[in-house]
Amino acid sequence: MRQPVSRRNALTTFGSLGIAALAGCSSGSASARNPVSAQNAISARNPVSAQNAISARNPVSARNALGVNINSDVGTSDLADMAALSAPWLRAFYPMPDADQGNVADQPVIRELLEAKAKGYGVALSLKFRYFDQPTPAPGSPAMSTAQRRLDAVLQAVMGKVDILTVGNEPFIEARSQDRDSTAINVFYETLAKSVISYRAQHGGTATRLYMGALNHLDEPGWRTAATERWMQFVRATPELDGTDIHPHLPAPAAGNDYLDYVIPRLRPDQTFLATEFSLVLLWKAHLSDTVSNRFASRYGLPAGTPVWQVISDAIHSPFPQQKWNDFLAMSPWFASHSKFLHNQVTRFRATGRLAVAFYGLSQGKSMVAHSFGPQSTPWLLDSLFCPYTVQKGAGGAPGETTAWVSEFRALQAGKS
Repeated sequence: MRQPVSRRNALTTFGSLGIAALAGCSSGSASARNPVSAQNAISARNPVSAQNAISARNPVSARNALGVNINSDVGTSDLADMAALSAPWLRAFYPMPDADQGNVADQPVIRELLEAKAKGYGVALSLKFRYFDQPTPAPGSPAMSTAQRRLDAVLQAVMGKVDILTVGNEPFIEARSQDRDSTAINVFYETLAKSVISYRAQHGGTATRLYMGALNHLDEPGWRTAATERWMQFVRATPELDGTDIHPHLPAPAAGNDYLDYVIPRLRPDQTFLATEFSLVLLWKAHLSDTVSNRFASRYGLPAGTPVWQVISDAIHSPFPQQKWNDFLAMSPWFASHSKFLHNQVTRFRATGRLAVAFYGLSQGKSMVAHSFGPQSTPWLLDSLFCPYTVQKGAGGAPGETTAWVSEFRALQAGKS
């Protein structure tokens, strides 16, 4: 989720691993990342050998599943990182204006999804329409014709090839505030959804399941509106739709319940929900101006009173050795006390009996570190499984990993967590 400043899971129990093992990225040595050498990391981290990974993943289940999300940040090692995690699903979003830049199937996001699909992974694509600074298109308008033309180009490339197609990314955020208070967003996305449904029927693309794009901020009463109510009514009343997507980017773990309490009663009994993004990024953001712990400052020679955001900025500009990054997170109570978030949130999702697939951030992307990091930044880089932009590479060039998240992710895949 990429949210405005106003926004894009009271669990404090640690697992059997120590705080330091849970809290940091670990690329400093092969043993820090895994109990095997970095050279053998991919095959050893997987429950099966890399050669057998594809067959072990098939058939890909779309019920209570957990995958990884890359947004639109395509990396050079995404599929290898997925294999290392035994992750069966990959999700990305596609910015619809990119459809004007040539053959959609040849563009990086779509190419990576189709490559992953060919290798046996489940793949999900969200269609990202952006109208932050212009009116949401109305049916019959030139802007609607442009949106439809772009949609047709994407459908030609992906329909029947991706497993899940989500109409919209974050529709109530990716629009002007005045449109959120009207029916404009509903009319626009309902029109697009009907077009997608018609295209699928005409082109035999029933292998692709359809969802409506993600609802945000459902933990805030002001974002549960007549428009979101109509959104869910449309989802429920449209038999071709499998459900809706949610993006619980939370200020506290308990806030995730508000999303489930809102969406699930409004679905048909045969429908499910996606969580193509979820995180505690708003909680992390609330602590950026905290003073770094005295223990960390003393150990690494930092001036007393150094704020958290400054330490993260330093790591971006000069990636930390693994132990230093581990210590930073382990000695930060606001992070360490929520090291079971991934386990707890996925467990909540699954306990509803209505989860299709949830997706967690695979790796820090360039977009997370493209601007000067400061006290008002949104710290997405703390919500990634791998952290190549804040931690020095380990033996064999392996990226750092946020050990708390990686340990939980693997356990959830294995059904142990």
